[in-house]
Amino acid sequence: MIKLIRKLLAFIFTIKIKKRCKSYVRPLRVNGYSTCTNKTILGKNVNFNGMKISGCGNVKIGNNFHSGSECQIITEIHNYEGNAIPYDKTYLCKDVIIEDNVWIGNRVMILGSVIIGEGAIIQAGSVVVSNIPKYAIAGGHPCKVFSERNIEHYEKLKNQKEFL
Repeated sequence: MIKLIRKLLAFIFTIKIKKRCKSYVRPLRVNGYSTCTNKTILGKNVNFNGMKISGCGNVKIGNNFHSGSECQIITEIHNYEGNAIPYDKTYLCKDVIIEDNVWIGNRVMILGSVIIGEGAIIQAGSVVVSNIPKYAIAGGHPCKVFSERNIEHYEKLKNQKEFL
C-alpha cells in the first residue's frame, strides 16, 4: 500500500513540474514534493527528490541530474542598492546553469549567478554561491571544491551511456 501511495504521489509531483516548467525532455522523475518556475528548462532524465526552484531568473538543468531531498535553487535577491535600506521593493534576477550528470545531495541550496559544471557532485547541506568546475566534488558553507571525480572512469561510463 505504501509503495502505491509513493507511486501516486510521484506521478502527481511529476505532472505538476511538467505543467509549470518552460520545457523538459523525457524521462522526468519527481519523487518528492517539488516546485519550479516557468523559467526552468529541464534536460533528459532529471530526477527531483524534493526541489524548490524560485525567483525571477532562468534555470537550466542538464541531462541526468539527480537531487536529494529539500534542495533549493534561488534566482532572485532583494535590491540592496536601491532606494531604501536594508533593501527596496525591487529584485535582481540571477540565472543558474547546471550542466549534465550533476548530483546534489540533500538540503543543498544553490544561489543565483552560479554554474555547476558537468559531472560535479555537491555534498549534502552545502550552500553553492560560486561556480563549481567540471568533475568537482564540493561541499560546505560556502561550497568549496575538496576533491575530483576520476575523470577517466567518468568518461568511460559516459561513453558507455551508463546513466541511472
